[in-house]
Amino acid sequence: MGERHLAIDIGASGGRAIVGEVVDGRMRLSEVHRFDNGLVRQGGHLCWDVDALFEDVVACLSTARDRGLVPATVGIDTWAVDYVLLDGRDQRVGEAVSYRDARTAEVAHDLELASVLSFEEHYARTGIQYQPFNTAYQLCALKREHPEQLSEARSFLMIPDYLNFLLTGEKANEYTNASTTALVGAVSRDWDDDLIARLDLPRDIFQPLSVPGRSLGHLRPEIVHRIGFDAEVVLPATHDTGSAWLAVPAKDEHAIYLSSGTWSLMGVERTNPVCTPESAKANFTNEGGYGRSYRYLKNIMGLWMIQRVRDELTDVTGECLSWGELVDAAQGAHAAGFHAIVDADDERFLAPASMADEVRHACAEAGQPEPHTAGELALTVFDSLAADYACTVHALERLTGGQYTSVNVVGGGCNNAYLNQATADACGLPVFAGPTEGTALGNLMVQLVRAGEYADIASARTAIRESFDIKEVRPHEERF
Repeated sequence: MGERHLAIDIGASGGRAIVGEVVDGRMRLSEVHRFDNGLVRQGGHLCWDVDALFEDVVACLSTARDRGLVPATVGIDTWAVDYVLLDGRDQRVGEAVSYRDARTAEVAHDLELASVLSFEEHYARTGIQYQPFNTAYQLCALKREHPEQLSEARSFLMIPDYLNFLLTGEKANEYTNASTTALVGAVSRDWDDDLIARLDLPRDIFQPLSVPGRSLGHLRPEIVHRIGFDAEVVLPATHDTGSAWLAVPAKDEHAIYLSSGTWSLMGVERTNPVCTPESAKANFTNEGGYGRSYRYLKNIMGLWMIQRVRDELTDVTGECLSWGELVDAAQGAHAAGFHAIVDADDERFLAPASMADEVRHACAEAGQPEPHTAGELALTVFDSLAADYACTVHALERLTGGQYTSVNVVGGGCNNAYLNQATADACGLPVFAGPTEGTALGNLMVQLVRAGEYADIASARTAIRESFDIKEVRPHEERF
């Protein structure tokens, strides 16, 4: 048995700490802690409580100790695009505003910005899809609302970068997450200095890019004193999707990857980016991956929709349906013949006042039946996601010239039996579902390779196939 390693995986709705170790060549996981995450309104904006998040990170370390699972190394991954700014005394400047805040709604379409940098050129340089909350647009929005904050800033750190800084005192911008800012060159894999200058952003706040596997050193003395042990902090792919994709145990190079969580990220792994006008129009993105790879993918609204619906149903009834109960209710609505589909990519579903009402309105506007019961709402969301996945498969084939033979799902969504079957049927491809803890596994894989437990990522992927149950779901009609 080798050393233990700790993955701290933080998403938009919550985080978890999972200790991993290798026993007889197989990966063994132990979940040690879970915590909630969510948005708070500060200064008129939707923000992340990064102070609370850091305390949760420390609690993860302490709980691992209490469980007798002290790790030798620690890695943190989170969602992408959001950031904090530090001043010359390393104090935070402003709040950690969330990508779901409305401040960027008009920035990307602003005529003044378009005259400086068209989206077509922006995409050709960075390969990053249009999203209203891209970091580049967030910084432009901040420059308009609070120019004094950018003037005061001396360091730009994305959310996992900031948490790592609080743990170690070391500042680093990790490449896979930095690539999502739309400020990193797709080919150069480095900050695009000309692009940053044209957007009139301060170049000196950005740190040199670091790649997964780099050590940031050990915990600060005050952290060691609080938790009772020391550990080395290692950079995984700090963008959670980058970590999730590492854990996909694909059998060949013709696999489509699907990270199914709050967001659905669907695409393929490539050795070169696709920055064509056709790709830009289809709104695919080229995010940096481990080992100089690219994750060529489409962002889809994902389980965020059903998460919000579930919360709203709980508020109305006072009872929280389990995910299994929601899936069973969806299957019941399907058996009863209910059918409606919405466009899961529509920005109307990004942060509506009521997700259930927004889904109903979208159905009514399209002349479809309106879902009212929990089962009908869940079925509409699941079928809409499956339809979007099928469209994405066809687009991938058109844009890359490839032909794909399977859809490989990791993350919490891989446990949804109805959605797995609907995806297989819509895409006409077999679905391989699992492992559930894909993101944490990918985080751990980088630590395990660095520690010498596995020779490389390919070996670690083989170990995943041997260590975890991967369910195969066949479509009712094969495409080929």
